[in-house]
Amino acid sequence: MRILFISSTRLGDAILSSGALAWALRRAPDVRVTVACGPVAAELFQPVPGVERVIPMRKGPWQAQWRALWLETIGVCWDLVVDLRGSAFAWTVRSRERRVFRTPSGEGHRVDQIRQGLRLDGDAEPRLWVGDADRRRALQVLGDGHDPILALAPTANWPPKAWAADRFVELVQALTGPDGALPDARVLVAGGPGERTLAQPVLDAVPEARRIDLVGTQPLMTLAACLERCRLVVANDSGLMHLAATVGAPTLGLFGPSDERHYAPRGPRAAWVRSDETSAALLSRSGEVNDAPAALMPGLPVARVIDAAEGLLAQTD
Repeated sequence: MRILFISSTRLGDAILSSGALAWALRRAPDVRVTVACGPVAAELFQPVPGVERVIPMRKGPWQAQWRALWLETIGVCWDLVVDLRGSAFAWTVRSRERRVFRTPSGEGHRVDQIRQGLRLDGDAEPRLWVGDADRRRALQVLGDGHDPILALAPTANWPPKAWAADRFVELVQALTGPDGALPDARVLVAGGPGERTLAQPVLDAVPEARRIDLVGTQPLMTLAACLERCRLVVANDSGLMHLAATVGAPTLGLFGPSDERHYAPRGPRAAWVRSDETSAALLSRSGEVNDAPAALMPGLPVARVIDAAEGLLAQTD
């Protein structure tokens, strides 16, 4: 059985669609899947059993990425095309069945929207395929000790929705200080390539002996394996937040202009906390802030995040 699976451009959306990929892989014992996705998300799908090819879709002028994908896939008679981007592409290639997701209105979580929109039966919860090689690399990065690690993901694809760096620093001091929930814990700071500027103030505030710098320094799935071992991950609403939650790390998501009803971290060990203003109210001011970091997150106080972090630690002890 040959399946073409067109996933999302952004990392977080690609992770939330991974349950739909798992559903597709269950369709037949001999299933072979080709995944088309954004370049950042490509590494998510490369280790998946049953995925024979990953095609990174790089944006180009005049929708060149779609023409390139058509040239790569037109020669196959597909048994199923699954399209998470809501495009008309599924009807430009030969296929016996097509399932196309178009974002509905309403308040449901994106995972539930995908399940309903693609008419999936059974489990569609996000999952990742972390390989042994990435876990071995994580062991080299973190060591083989069992001391707790506090992980932070202080970056975001849109800087105004990132919590302020100085508030992340206050959080570290509160949680890892002598009277904190994780006294003297090591602090892992995570981010992607090109995000060091946003993460640097947090890195600079962590003593070198306790600092683990994973801002663009490791492959994505090695980073996932590192987050898997953390006692707590505190993250802006971002792809790394979903990465941490999906590998099962206790994950606290920080929300402001994005809507937690759609994008809260998913899983039994995940929680979220948001700013005072609604996402709609904050988004209405987005044109006033340009790309200023943390511009839409002043309404989320440090004390609220500390309380939520301590609560999640207690629940996952």
